[in-house]
Amino acid sequence: MNEIIIKNGHVIDPLNNIDGKFSVIIRDGKIFDIKKGADRAGSSRAGSSRAGGSRAGANGSAIDVSGAIIAPGFVDIHTHLREPGFEYKEDIESGLKAAVAGGFTSICCMPNTNPVNDSGSITECLLKRACSVGLSRLFPVGAISKTLKGEQLADIGDQAEAGAAAISDDGRSVMNSLLMRRAAEYASTFGLAIMDHCEDTNLAASGVMNEGWVATELGLRGLPSAAEEAHVARDIALSKLTGAHFHLTHISSAGSVELIRAAKRKRINVTSDCTPHHLVLTDEAVRGYNTNFKVNPPLRSAEDVKELIRGLADGTIDAIASDHAPQGLVDKELGFDTAAFGVIGMETSLPVVLKLVHEKKLSLKRMIELFASGLNVLKKSKYSGGIKKGSAADITIFNVNDNVAIDSSKIYSRSRNTPFEGWKLKGKVLYTIVGGRVVFDHEKGISPAGGW
Repeated sequence: MNEIIIKNGHVIDPLNNIDGKFSVIIRDGKIFDIKKGADRAGSSRAGSSRAGGSRAGANGSAIDVSGAIIAPGFVDIHTHLREPGFEYKEDIESGLKAAVAGGFTSICCMPNTNPVNDSGSITECLLKRACSVGLSRLFPVGAISKTLKGEQLADIGDQAEAGAAAISDDGRSVMNSLLMRRAAEYASTFGLAIMDHCEDTNLAASGVMNEGWVATELGLRGLPSAAEEAHVARDIALSKLTGAHFHLTHISSAGSVELIRAAKRKRINVTSDCTPHHLVLTDEAVRGYNTNFKVNPPLRSAEDVKELIRGLADGTIDAIASDHAPQGLVDKELGFDTAAFGVIGMETSLPVVLKLVHEKKLSLKRMIELFASGLNVLKKSKYSGGIKKGSAADITIFNVNDNVAIDSSKIYSRSRNTPFEGWKLKGKVLYTIVGGRVVFDHEKGISPAGGW
């Protein structure tokens, strides 16, 4: 019997309406019991990352997490791991290390690899590779169209059977509305959501940043929010027509939030997520022409940011996802017009979003819900039961007040394209536990690969 006792922490689990001092007992990979009250014999050094030592016992180990938050395992439903084909940017092992260091017990990876994940055989290879690494759980997202060209449907049934968590042409948008309708109808029969990159490419043209005064002043081509909003409206109409589940990913504009809010009032089957960088940065950040602020969708205005935060708080937006997009130096050390889009985000997501909590723009409980609900949003609930008896022991333990300085030289990702270099924030992941195994310890680092 393998047992871990997590004591002296504050459990916040919005999935099961738990909020208080509890000890959590894990046996053989599952939550065995949750006991009310703190262990008075443990350390009482609240607020310190050093309140987290582990101690071997007769039946396993005890972890004292005084002053820390014990939360359901965080889920990132939008990442790019680049394997196969672009391993110089990231591979599955480095990506899963970055995930657990960021507190994520499960992640979804997008299909824009080389070859594209548009078949069951590639999905199976990704799952086997992740199992051999044995850190965060991996949920591959299959392609909507063959080779992401938007011309012919990929074999959605084959991908579903192999274990795809959803389908998406992320990185590109599916402009053919009839093809998207057929994809939605087909995916629904397998219980798969459509995760759509919402961008009208005709409106977007070759824009590289948000269309507005800043783009005009900088002499950069603008990408209007209408390009996103037109596509959001199209997907809402298709969801209403087919009844299919559309998940609109990395939403960035106030107009998109309002369209989604109205769709939810009408009970249309639409969900959405947004990224940490779209919550704390605006197009003003681009003034230095630093390509680590070049993302798609682009950083928007302060009004857009305000509405995104409101959408998170009122339930319009269902999840926070990093859109972790590693790029090598050769991809980013170019002129702004020609540099690749994308930033890394898994290892910085928690402290960046906690900034909103410290500024009282978002409650801690709601933040945890947004980080923990991703698999439920995609209706993949096997590993998203939260902290309750019998559930898989996927747990994230973090401290709200620990100081953190973002230093890209100390991260686990292979790429360094963070927009938060040098930022001083509060909020630190102490432990990441997957299937009852401590895969990340803030003092010891990543555990050796164990396999699943």
